[in-house]
Amino acid sequence: MNITIDTVTKRYKTVTAVDAISLNVQSGQIYALLGPNGAGKSSLVRMLVGLTEPDSGTITISDNEGAAVDLQPGHFAYLPEDRGLYQDRTILDNLTYVAKLRGLDKSVYQPRIDDWLEHFELTDRKSEPMRQLSKGNQQKVQLISTLLHDPDLVILDEPFSGLDPVNQEHVLNVLSDLKAKGKTVLLSAHQMALVERLADKMLLMSHGKALAQGTLEQIRDALQPERLYRVSCDAMSAQTAWADFDAIEHLLPISADQVELTIKPEVDVSELWPQLAASCAIESFAARKPGLHELYLDTIGRSKGQSQGDANEHV
Repeated sequence: MNITIDTVTKRYKTVTAVDAISLNVQSGQIYALLGPNGAGKSSLVRMLVGLTEPDSGTITISDNEGAAVDLQPGHFAYLPEDRGLYQDRTILDNLTYVAKLRGLDKSVYQPRIDDWLEHFELTDRKSEPMRQLSKGNQQKVQLISTLLHDPDLVILDEPFSGLDPVNQEHVLNVLSDLKAKGKTVLLSAHQMALVERLADKMLLMSHGKALAQGTLEQIRDALQPERLYRVSCDAMSAQTAWADFDAIEHLLPISADQVELTIKPEVDVSELWPQLAASCAIESFAARKPGLHELYLDTIGRSKGQSQGDANEHV
């Protein structure tokens, strides 16, 4: 299934939770919604699953031929951030109940439950009530209940919440398998390192607005277009030797033996670095691509600063 969100806006009294957001998710893609609490991610998800309606804009679900689809409960799965299973009932009771609600026959749901419990190492605990489980194990049961009916569209709000690194890997493998089967996965998450490994495309949001979207490389190009290079050398010598190089926009010592350079866009780096090496001994010279976590923190910080500045202008 494909998702097309076209200039969708959602307001709650004086707050614009989602502000003219557009995105497109193709079948077989994993798409991540990123942003701090209050960015508008959950509001966007709630509109997508039909819990609320946009004030303006459109949300369209289509099949692989491009025909619009009336989204039915059997077509998709939604994992909310807040758990909704019965705490006084066992794992098996909860999963069986959800499977029956989905209209699955016992011959279908029983082997699926067994497979999922084995995958998440919960088989020996299936007769325990939910309240006895850790937060991470409850999250695993919640995820199993979400996927039991084998949906084509999977929407996950903070799927890694409460999971230790081992179980985060389990979930990564599950999501990769869904992608391999041609399922469409849209998720919101705070674990940047996991998203960087997982997502085909992503949308970075703040205060309901889109700050950047696309692949990781496109996000980098949009948020940090500067050409950054990490150079291993004597930092004090480099500051003196390279102070008058016009090709260098900025030189920042990182440590006693490393500096970071910002190179002007028009400069041919293959011609520049031998000139630098002639005036200061260089051990290594390599482009530095900031990770998603760094881009996220820097961009959200700048976004908050701009919002505060705008507010001050109107005081």
